[in-house]
Amino acid sequence: MSRTTRPLLGLAQLSLLDTAPPELLGIAAEAGFDFIGARVRPVTATERPYDLQPGSPMARETVARMRDTGVTVRDIEFLLLDGSDQREAWLRMMEAGQALGASSLTVAAADPDGSRLVHTLARMAEDGRGFGIVPTLEAISYQPVASIAQAADIARQSGCRIVVDTLHFNRFNGFNLVNDQGDGGSGGAGAQWDQLRANADLVPLLQLCDGPSRRPSSREELVVESRSEREVPGEGDFDLAAAVAALPDGLPLSAETPSDRRVAELGELGWARRLKSGVESVLAAAGTRREAGHLQGAGPR
Repeated sequence: MSRTTRPLLGLAQLSLLDTAPPELLGIAAEAGFDFIGARVRPVTATERPYDLQPGSPMARETVARMRDTGVTVRDIEFLLLDGSDQREAWLRMMEAGQALGASSLTVAAADPDGSRLVHTLARMAEDGRGFGIVPTLEAISYQPVASIAQAADIARQSGCRIVVDTLHFNRFNGFNLVNDQGDGGSGGAGAQWDQLRANADLVPLLQLCDGPSRRPSSREELVVESRSEREVPGEGDFDLAAAVAALPDGLPLSAETPSDRRVAELGELGWARRLKSGVESVLAAAGTRREAGHLQGAGPR
């Protein structure tokens, strides 16, 4: 009988967005996680910025907490590629990431010009080699690049990789709410499972969260759900065990599960522990599915 390899488990910054990386490392360690994702660049104007540039007080404190806890920084985020010249921004992010020991930088695409986007990511990938950091393109359900098929095609052309977020994976429904122009040949929601398996070699990290089967009906509702209303892995309607089982055994998993309400109820450490328990339950279910030989044809229940 085959045995699964225990993956490294991470706590994404978005799960505790208002918790500075040094404190996030301590919470992750107490909850039993192996690594964190660090937000070295704010996404919105209202976010608390974290100065993690080499030599800053917070960067020094973060490195010290990594040494003390044994928890690492695996991925950094977040850059929304909009078609403008953002090279200075990503170089600063890569400098910060290299100092923290990160290996990937998560980006998403708001640029509707596909050829320009490929060129941008190819330049990022080339720059990243000097820092030991690979850009990872995330398909976002409310952005122009919304499907696994789209993200994988761009990644293969540009030399980057893709990160899969189970919320956006489940929320893609074959058309793009940004421009309502169809799925660009990606085949609809059911084809997401085939594309996930076909492009597993591009995925260095799976981000886990859960949610209800009902998809929000507007872009605004999708954004709210994505940023502040996700559910604990294993406690919603997503077939997370199938997603884990569809990817290589031992692939690192990161809990990216923001919930303003639940953090207020449970506190930061309580929420982190709840997420760790949820991820472990998903892993157990995925292991059972693998052992039973159900990997082939895994998909939504």
